[in-house]
Amino acid sequence: MTNSCLCLNGLATVDFDIAGRRTHDRHVMETAPAPQTDPDPTIFDAVLHPHRSLPRGGFLVLMVCVSLVGFATGLVFLIAGAWPVFGFLGLDVALIYVAFRLNYRSGRQMERVRLTWERLEVERISASGRIMRWSFQPYWVRVELNEPEEHHSRLTLRSHGKELTLGSFLTPGERATLYSALNTALDRCRTTPQPAS
Repeated sequence: MTNSCLCLNGLATVDFDIAGRRTHDRHVMETAPAPQTDPDPTIFDAVLHPHRSLPRGGFLVLMVCVSLVGFATGLVFLIAGAWPVFGFLGLDVALIYVAFRLNYRSGRQMERVRLTWERLEVERISASGRIMRWSFQPYWVRVELNEPEEHHSRLTLRSHGKELTLGSFLTPGERATLYSALNTALDRCRTTPQPAS
Protein backbone atom coordinates (compact mmCIF):
# COMPACT_ATOMS: atom_id res chain seq x y z
CA MET A 1 0.00 0.00 0.00
CA THR A 2 3.01 2.30 0.14
CA ASN A 3 2.56 3.25 -3.53
CA SER A 4 -1.01 4.41 -3.09
CA CYS A 5 -0.89 6.25 0.24
CA LEU A 6 -1.74 9.89 -0.11
CA CYS A 7 -2.42 12.81 2.20
CA LEU A 8 -4.91 15.58 1.58
CA ASN A 9 -5.13 18.58 3.87
CA GLY A 10 -3.16 16.70 6.49
CA LEU A 11 -5.53 13.73 6.56
CA ALA A 12 -3.93 10.31 6.20
CA THR A 13 -5.61 7.90 3.84
CA VAL A 14 -6.99 4.59 5.04
CA ASP A 15 -8.68 1.61 3.40
CA PHE A 16 -12.31 2.07 2.39
CA ASP A 17 -14.61 1.42 5.35
CA ILE A 18 -18.25 2.14 4.57
CA ALA A 19 -20.88 0.79 6.97
CA GLY A 20 -18.32 -1.45 8.65
CA ARG A 21 -17.35 -3.24 5.42
CA ARG A 22 -13.61 -3.06 4.82
CA THR A 23 -12.22 -3.53 1.35
CA HIS A 24 -8.68 -3.48 0.10
CA ASP A 25 -8.91 -1.61 -3.18
CA ARG A 26 -5.66 0.29 -2.90
CA HIS A 27 -6.66 2.96 -5.41
CA VAL A 28 -10.07 3.83 -4.04
CA MET A 29 -9.25 5.30 -0.68
CA GLU A 30 -11.33 7.11 1.89
CA THR A 31 -9.54 9.72 3.97
CA ALA A 32 -9.73 9.51 7.73
CA PRO A 33 -12.45 11.82 9.05
CA ALA A 34 -11.25 15.13 10.38
CA PRO A 35 -12.41 16.53 13.71
CA GLN A 36 -15.87 17.89 12.91
CA THR A 37 -15.53 21.64 13.37
CA ASP A 38 -16.82 22.28 9.84
CA PRO A 39 -20.43 23.57 9.74
CA ASP A 40 -21.01 21.17 6.82
CA PRO A 41 -19.37 17.91 8.00
CA THR A 42 -18.00 15.33 5.59
CA ILE A 43 -20.00 12.13 5.03
CA PHE A 44 -17.77 10.58 2.38
CA ASP A 45 -14.28 11.51 1.19
CA ALA A 46 -12.47 9.31 -1.36
CA VAL A 47 -9.18 9.81 -3.17
CA LEU A 48 -8.73 8.05 -6.52
CA HIS A 49 -5.43 7.64 -8.31
CA PRO A 50 -3.98 5.28 -10.93
CA HIS A 51 -2.12 2.13 -9.99
CA ARG A 52 1.50 1.72 -10.96
CA SER A 53 2.59 -1.90 -10.49
CA LEU A 54 6.33 -1.18 -10.66
CA PRO A 55 7.55 0.86 -7.67
CA ARG A 56 10.34 3.38 -8.18
CA GLY A 57 12.91 1.06 -6.62
CA GLY A 58 11.90 -1.66 -9.06
CA PHE A 59 12.18 0.83 -11.92
CA LEU A 60 15.77 1.61 -10.90
CA VAL A 61 16.66 -2.12 -10.81
CA LEU A 62 14.98 -2.66 -14.20
CA MET A 63 16.87 0.23 -15.81
CA VAL A 64 20.21 -0.99 -14.42
CA CYS A 65 19.52 -4.50 -15.82
CA VAL A 66 18.39 -3.16 -19.22
CA SER A 67 21.44 -0.87 -19.37
CA LEU A 68 23.86 -3.69 -18.50
CA VAL A 69 22.34 -6.06 -21.07
CA GLY A 70 22.31 -3.31 -23.72
CA PHE A 71 25.92 -2.36 -22.96
CA ALA A 72 27.17 -5.97 -22.96
CA THR A 73 25.34 -6.78 -26.21
CA GLY A 74 26.53 -3.54 -27.78
CA LEU A 75 30.11 -4.29 -26.74
CA VAL A 76 29.96 -7.65 -28.55
CA PHE A 77 28.82 -5.89 -31.74
CA LEU A 78 31.41 -3.14 -31.26
CA ILE A 79 34.23 -5.69 -31.02
CA ALA A 80 32.85 -7.48 -34.10
CA GLY A 81 33.09 -4.20 -36.02
CA ALA A 82 29.38 -3.39 -36.19
CA TRP A 83 29.75 -0.18 -34.20
CA PRO A 84 26.40 1.38 -35.26
CA VAL A 85 24.53 -1.37 -33.37
CA PHE A 86 26.10 -0.12 -30.14
CA GLY A 87 24.47 3.29 -30.67
CA PHE A 88 21.09 1.79 -31.52
CA LEU A 89 21.12 -0.33 -28.35
CA GLY A 90 21.88 2.82 -26.36
CA LEU A 91 18.92 4.50 -28.08
CA ASP A 92 16.71 1.54 -27.07
CA VAL A 93 17.70 1.98 -23.41
CA ALA A 94 16.97 5.71 -23.60
CA LEU A 95 13.53 5.10 -25.17
CA ILE A 96 12.62 2.55 -22.46
CA TYR A 97 13.61 5.11 -19.81
CA VAL A 98 11.51 7.86 -21.43
CA ALA A 99 8.48 5.55 -21.78
CA PHE A 100 8.57 4.64 -18.08
CA ARG A 101 9.03 8.29 -17.03
CA LEU A 102 5.96 9.30 -19.07
CA ASN A 103 4.01 6.44 -17.49
CA TYR A 104 4.95 7.57 -13.98
CA ARG A 105 4.05 11.16 -14.89
CA SER A 106 0.55 10.10 -15.93
CA GLY A 107 0.25 8.32 -12.56
CA ARG A 108 0.30 11.69 -10.79
CA GLN A 109 -3.29 12.40 -11.79
CA MET A 110 -5.83 12.21 -9.00
CA GLU A 111 -9.54 12.60 -8.32
CA ARG A 112 -11.14 13.44 -5.00
CA VAL A 113 -14.83 12.84 -4.32
CA ARG A 114 -16.18 14.56 -1.20
CA LEU A 115 -19.77 14.39 0.01
CA THR A 116 -21.20 16.67 2.69
CA TRP A 117 -24.82 17.26 3.68
CA GLU A 118 -24.99 20.23 1.29
CA ARG A 119 -23.02 19.14 -1.81
CA LEU A 120 -21.07 16.47 -3.64
CA GLU A 121 -17.74 17.88 -4.82
CA VAL A 122 -15.39 16.34 -7.37
CA GLU A 123 -11.87 17.67 -7.78
CA ARG A 124 -9.67 16.38 -10.60
CA ILE A 125 -5.94 17.08 -10.80
CA SER A 126 -4.36 16.15 -14.13
CA ALA A 127 -0.81 14.82 -14.52
CA SER A 128 0.29 18.35 -15.49
CA GLY A 129 -1.20 19.79 -12.29
CA ARG A 130 -4.31 21.40 -13.82
CA ILE A 131 -7.18 21.44 -11.30
CA MET A 132 -10.86 21.16 -12.28
CA ARG A 133 -13.79 21.15 -9.85
CA TRP A 134 -17.48 20.22 -10.08
CA SER A 135 -20.23 20.51 -7.49
CA PHE A 136 -23.58 18.68 -7.35
CA GLN A 137 -26.60 18.86 -5.06
CA PRO A 138 -26.68 15.41 -3.33
CA TYR A 139 -30.45 15.01 -3.56
CA TRP A 140 -30.51 15.25 -7.37
CA VAL A 141 -27.28 13.55 -8.38
CA ARG A 142 -27.43 9.93 -9.61
CA VAL A 143 -24.49 7.53 -9.77
CA GLU A 144 -24.52 5.10 -12.70
CA LEU A 145 -22.23 2.20 -13.59
CA ASN A 146 -22.74 0.67 -17.02
CA GLU A 147 -21.33 -2.76 -17.91
CA PRO A 148 -19.66 -3.25 -14.49
CA GLU A 149 -17.68 -6.35 -15.51
CA GLU A 150 -16.14 -4.80 -18.63
CA HIS A 151 -12.79 -2.99 -18.72
CA HIS A 152 -14.38 -0.08 -20.63
CA SER A 153 -17.20 0.31 -18.07
CA ARG A 154 -18.04 3.89 -17.08
CA LEU A 155 -18.89 5.28 -13.66
CA THR A 156 -20.79 8.53 -14.11
CA LEU A 157 -22.48 11.19 -12.05
CA ARG A 158 -25.64 12.64 -13.64
CA SER A 159 -27.60 15.67 -12.56
CA HIS A 160 -29.88 18.07 -14.47
CA GLY A 161 -28.75 16.82 -17.88
CA LYS A 162 -25.05 17.05 -17.05
CA GLU A 163 -22.71 14.07 -16.82
CA LEU A 164 -19.27 13.57 -15.26
CA THR A 165 -17.16 10.40 -15.58
CA LEU A 166 -15.28 9.28 -12.46
CA GLY A 167 -12.25 7.02 -12.10
CA SER A 168 -11.60 6.30 -15.77
CA PHE A 169 -8.22 4.86 -14.72
CA LEU A 170 -9.69 2.43 -12.16
CA THR A 171 -10.18 -1.29 -12.73
CA PRO A 172 -13.77 -2.60 -13.10
CA GLY A 173 -13.65 -3.97 -9.54
CA GLU A 174 -12.48 -0.65 -8.13
CA ARG A 175 -15.21 1.19 -10.04
CA ALA A 176 -17.79 -1.21 -8.59
CA THR A 177 -16.43 -0.60 -5.07
CA LEU A 178 -16.63 3.17 -5.53
CA TYR A 179 -20.12 2.91 -7.05
CA SER A 180 -21.42 0.90 -4.10
CA ALA A 181 -19.77 3.07 -1.44
CA LEU A 182 -20.83 6.37 -3.01
CA ASN A 183 -24.42 5.19 -3.44
CA THR A 184 -24.49 4.09 0.22
CA ALA A 185 -23.21 7.50 1.32
CA LEU A 186 -25.70 9.37 -0.91
CA ASP A 187 -28.59 7.26 0.44
CA ARG A 188 -27.49 8.11 3.96
CA CYS A 189 -27.29 11.80 3.06
CA ARG A 190 -30.81 11.76 1.56
CA THR A 191 -32.53 9.74 4.28
CA THR A 192 -30.79 10.77 7.49
CA PRO A 193 -31.61 14.12 9.06
CA GLN A 194 -28.67 16.50 9.05
CA PRO A 195 -27.13 16.66 12.54
CA ALA A 196 -27.49 19.95 14.35
CA SER A 197 -24.30 22.02 14.41
